[in-house]
Amino acid sequence: MDWKSHRIDALLEQALVEDQAVADTTTNLTIDPNLRASAAIIAKQEMVVAGLGAVPRFFEVFARLDRRPPAQTRFEVVSHPEIFDGVRVHAGQVLAVIRHNARALLSCERVILNLMQHLSGIATLTRKYADAIQGTHAHVLDTRKTVPGMRALEKYAVLCGGGTNHRIDLASGILIKNNHISLGGGIAQVLPRALQLRKPGQRVQVEVRTVKELEEALANGAEAILLDNMTPKEVKRAVERIRKETEGQTERWIPTEASGGIVLENIRAYAETGVDFISVGALTHSAKAANISMAITAE
Repeated sequence: MDWKSHRIDALLEQALVEDQAVADTTTNLTIDPNLRASAAIIAKQEMVVAGLGAVPRFFEVFARLDRRPPAQTRFEVVSHPEIFDGVRVHAGQVLAVIRHNARALLSCERVILNLMQHLSGIATLTRKYADAIQGTHAHVLDTRKTVPGMRALEKYAVLCGGGTNHRIDLASGILIKNNHISLGGGIAQVLPRALQLRKPGQRVQVEVRTVKELEEALANGAEAILLDNMTPKEVKRAVERIRKETEGQTERWIPTEASGGIVLENIRAYAETGVDFISVGALTHSAKAANISMAITAE
C-alpha cells in the first residue's frame, strides 16, 4: 500500500478535518503544548493487523494542517520487526509505540484507532474465510460492497487477511450481470457485443443463475463465469460442465466464481466443488471492528 499516495492522503486528511483534530478544545486547554508522551497501540484480541502504515502518515498530514512549531511536530513510530500488516497477533500485544508531542497524540488518537480497527477487522474476518478453505483450489475474493471512499484501503485489508481482490472499480473489468442481461436483450445480445467492443486484454465475465444461462454463456464465448446463488451441488455440476467445454484446449481456461449466500459455515462446501474463486461481500460490508486501544503516558 502506498500510504503517501494522493488518494490516501486526502482520505486521512478528511478524517482529521471531520474530527476537527487541529481544534481539539479539551486537549488544547488542559495539556502543556511542550509535553512529550509515548503512545502504545495495543491489540485487545487475537486479530490480523492492517493499517499500521497509516499511523506515521496521519501525523505528517496533521502537522501540515496544524502548522505547529518544529519541536512539536517531531515524532517516531516504532514497531517490532515481526509485527506488520498481515501478521496475526494475540490479545495484549503492542503493535507499535509512538513518541510525539502529547497534544498531537491525543488529537489523532481516535482517527488512528478508527481506521486500524476497521481495517484490522476486515483482515481478521478475511483470514477466517481463507483458513476455512485452506488446502482447496479456491481463492477468497472481495467485492465492490465497500464504504464509499474507503475501497482502496478496504481491499488492501482483504489482502492483509489472505484474500484476493476482485476488480477495483467499474472501469477495471467487464462483468455482465443479471441487470445488464435483462436490459440488454439477453446473453446472446450483450455478450458478443462486449467481446467485440472491449479493450485489448479485457476478459469478459458473465453472471449465470441457471444451467440454461450457463449453456448460453458458453455458446456465446464467455471467458469467465460467475455462478450466482447456486447450491454447492449446482456449482459442482456447473464447474464440471465448464471444464468439459475447455477439455484439451490449453489456451482456453474459463475461470469460475461462486457468489451469493456464502458464509463461514458453508464456504468449505463451495471450495470443494473445484470452483476457482469464491466472492464474499461480507468481508468488507459486515466485518466487525477489531478491538484495539491506545495507552498514552507522559515521557
